[in-house]
Amino acid sequence: MRNDERRLGLRLAIASLAVALIMIPFSLLLVVAKMPVNGLDSHVADELHQYALAHPAVTRLLIVWTDVFGPWPWRIAVIAYAAWLLYKGAPRLAVWAVTTITVGGLLGLALKIIVARARPHLPDPVALAPGDSFPSGHAVNVTLGAGVLVLLLLPSLPRWGRYVAWALAWFVVLSVGYTRIALGVHWVSDVVAGIVLGAAVIAATAAGFETWRRGEGRRPASPLAEGVEPESVRVTHVKD
Repeated sequence: MRNDERRLGLRLAIASLAVALIMIPFSLLLVVAKMPVNGLDSHVADELHQYALAHPAVTRLLIVWTDVFGPWPWRIAVIAYAAWLLYKGAPRLAVWAVTTITVGGLLGLALKIIVARARPHLPDPVALAPGDSFPSGHAVNVTLGAGVLVLLLLPSLPRWGRYVAWALAWFVVLSVGYTRIALGVHWVSDVVAGIVLGAAVIAATAAGFETWRRGEGRRPASPLAEGVEPESVRVTHVKD
């Protein structure tokens, strides 16, 4: 790995650490201090649990959906894409993608340990999940995975395709978050915090990447509209 790529990796890691320093006190305030949102948690959990018990076919579909879009499929997809980027001669993008999903996932795990919030305890559970509850690991990883893949794909998409890509990404993120609540394995606040954390990590690493690009003398870009490296299409085409 060249020195510029090492500097990029360090910049991305520092950006992610900054997100952690913000999220940790937020998490402690939300859960340990028993903020009013916990009343919403309990009400939604009870209502959706009753629905899940009364509609087993829907519940089975939710279980399939939450497994298909679980953490490991997203990790594998991002790592596979990063390997393809390395092959195509875009190592900086590969570093950004792997760093973002790895550091984001580790931050989510660290917050679970720090907060140590119990999962919902419901009668006749329709699904079970190991570990602590806050934040939702599924919500963190679906946000990270979908966000990373969209930002990698944006440079090769037309304007209308970019809107479609973001719409699909948010649909998957919100639908997976819903499955975790509807199956009774997470509270609403777990899922909201997971999405917020995932989005914050992506925003931080994308900003870190953009700062690095500008330091290299490249034109300013808007990552949400153009992707984290708009010139990546030209790079991969030249490789071909």
